[in-house]
Amino acid sequence: MAEGFAIGLDFGSNSVRAVVVDVADGREVASAVVDYRRGEAGILLDPTDPELARQHPRDYLDCMTDAVRNALANAASDRSFDASKVIGFGVDTTGSTPLPVDANGLALGLKPEFENELAALAWLWKDHTAHNEAGEITKIAGEHRPAYLAKCGGRYSSEWFWAKMLKCARTAPGVFAASHSWVEIADWIPATLTGNTSLSAMRRGVCAAGHKAFYNDAWGGYPDETFLAKLHPELARIRRSLPEKAYNISDRAGELSNEWAGRFGLKTGIPVAIGAFDAHLGAVGAGIGDGTLVKVMGTSTCDIMVSPTSRDLVDVPGLCGIVKESVLPGFYGLEAGQSAVGDIFNWFVQRIEPGGVEEGSHARLTERASKLKPGASGLLALDWHNGNRTVLVDQRLTGLMLGMTLYSTPAEMYRALVEATAFGARVIVERFEEYGVAVKQVINCGGIAARNPMVMQIYADVLNRPMAIAKGLQTCALGSAIAGAVVAGAKGGGYDDFNGAMKAMAGVQPHVYKPDPTAATIYERLFRVYRRLHDAFGIAGHGADLSMLMKELLAIRDEVA
Repeated sequence: MAEGFAIGLDFGSNSVRAVVVDVADGREVASAVVDYRRGEAGILLDPTDPELARQHPRDYLDCMTDAVRNALANAASDRSFDASKVIGFGVDTTGSTPLPVDANGLALGLKPEFENELAALAWLWKDHTAHNEAGEITKIAGEHRPAYLAKCGGRYSSEWFWAKMLKCARTAPGVFAASHSWVEIADWIPATLTGNTSLSAMRRGVCAAGHKAFYNDAWGGYPDETFLAKLHPELARIRRSLPEKAYNISDRAGELSNEWAGRFGLKTGIPVAIGAFDAHLGAVGAGIGDGTLVKVMGTSTCDIMVSPTSRDLVDVPGLCGIVKESVLPGFYGLEAGQSAVGDIFNWFVQRIEPGGVEEGSHARLTERASKLKPGASGLLALDWHNGNRTVLVDQRLTGLMLGMTLYSTPAEMYRALVEATAFGARVIVERFEEYGVAVKQVINCGGIAARNPMVMQIYADVLNRPMAIAKGLQTCALGSAIAGAVVAGAKGGGYDDFNGAMKAMAGVQPHVYKPDPTAATIYERLFRVYRRLHDAFGIAGHGADLSMLMKELLAIRDEVA
């Protein structure tokens, strides 16, 4: 049996989490969460540009230090724990969140001359300033490299690597000229921990490279210089700084350096796994397998599936890529998602609900909304408050609520927003299955899934499928710890492969949310209305007749009443 402890680091949108996990059974021995210190909830904004969202690399380093120290201090109260028995590290982060670095791999934002320059910081996943650049990349790739687009769903996103870099080159040329390369924080954090930040030593993960940066073995890795030069001459220079090979999470980024071992109070030489995105490692922490859809529900939602590499897959329009071994070795990783879920609920509480954050809390709204019957409000919403990630891949789409009257209440509106995110989730499931990827099981993870039964029951009813919940609250961090246990290897106290590691460490809770037949029937009707709105506003030239939609909502409302 594997023995020892692994540390999983989860860099989220607002904080960094560290968990100490017993590798024998996945038990969380201790954890710590440290909020980023700069900006608004850790995000640096620009009041003149609502699409901008950056983070400071100094927050990553300082908060990681505190989170690991605090987690280890908390673990000391557990009799079984001994810091000398920590055998591996794993890291997951948001993405695509690239940052510019110098020739030594030092983030430009850590240099005095750039520390207050927004363009020199990490471009957070939810930064959508590059929407024009994303459209241009889609157009030029369609004309010159259609294979690139086919592997990322047919359309490049403003959330992704090359679009953000192109935006920087055009709007902050001084920063771009000073950057020797750009690195996803999923790669930069493990490189920092292992002292391998030099561009010649840094290993990049296939998860970030494949899903966000056009990396694919079929065309020799990253996009070729000729194509990138068509976008901007300087992008060809960046291409020369990128490696020819990307690695999966069963590979090591290196071993914990003397510097970081000293900061944490751990021994040197602990293996550190290649980094990946939070949702992908969350899928590992949930115990993903063939036919299982893992929904990682947070500020946004990422939907992850895997398929054996021995099975042929067709390209699926609207997905965030089909990438070999981006989730697990031996499997293709398929990624989809919604650009805002928890963020929509937070927006409503913080900006719209009359009671505000203190009086109109999520709990009180949820309590009131849970008493409402499906369809009783006559309301229907589109969940595009931060654009649409899948299947439309359009960050210029915005939210909408239909059916409001002088009697509509905050609780009704809140429930309609929850239902909208569930309808958006169903669109994704139907896209998977339309292209031959069967969804046999759904596992949900994240704080929303663990803490809000109303949301999970609505999802079960809208999708008309059972909703299982991952056993751990910090599922992404658990997935990172599992990667740490695998790179440690059986001889180091860990595991030979992910199959054994997930079987021992991952799992789901006993309670499963099952669809209510009556509610599912009503939601089937509402989903048809949602889909007509979705296509009419999201698909150019769709030409749908919307004249009866308000009356359909009223008819459903009256029947329910």
